[in-house]
Formats: sequence, C-alpha cells, structure tokens
Amino acid sequence: MIGYVTLGTNNLQRAAGFYDALLGELGAKRMMESERLVAWSVNPQLPGLGVILPYDKKPATIGNGSMVSLVVDSKAKVDALHGKAMALGGKDEGAPGPRGDGFYAGYFRDLDGNKLNVFHIG
Repeated sequence: MIGYVTLGTNNLQRAAGFYDALLGELGAKRMMESERLVAWSVNPQLPGLGVILPYDKKPATIGNGSMVSLVVDSKAKVDALHGKAMALGGKDEGAPGPRGDGFYAGYFRDLDGNKLNVFHIG
C-alpha cells in the first residue's frame, strides 16, 4: 500500500550521505534522484524512503509524532542499524531492546531530526 515515504531535509547532500550509508546496510540502493530528492529501496516493487528539499522552499521541519519504521529480519540487525545511525551522527531516541511481546526495536533521529525506528518481530 505505501509506495514511498519522504523526509524533509535542509541539506540534501548531507542527508543523502547519511542514508546511503545507513540504508546500504539493508541492501538498499538509490532508486530515484533529482536536484530536490534522493530515494532508496531494496526493490523497485517495494516501498522506498526518500529525503527531499521542501517544494515550497521553506525550511524543512520535523513532524511531531511522525516516524518512519524500518523492518529487519533479526534483533542483531536492529542493533547493527541503530549503531550505524549513531556512528553516522544520528541521535539516540531509545536504545535497541524489547518493547512488548515479540517486538524488538531501536529508535533514533537522523541528521535533520526526523525520527525513525528499526524493528524486528519474532
């Protein structure tokens, strides 16, 4: 149902570098690119994630209560991706750990302050 999600940025080059390294850990590659947008996916038929300079040319701001969640196939990958985000300059919003029955997740903010989580169920 979801085709892609975009997160606003004020520095496309910096954001693209962060997500090249972070999403590369999941095997994602750039699927779309322009002077205003860079988007990644592991498969063009699956949902993607992009960073974009706002169309109205006003500063990008973070959405209070908005979050993008990235699913992985193991707790070890949750730990690794959260750690990678920290190494890339992201901000910790909740260390990896159990968050309920079978739900294991870590939370972080990217370089623009957008909130993401990485999770595994099982």
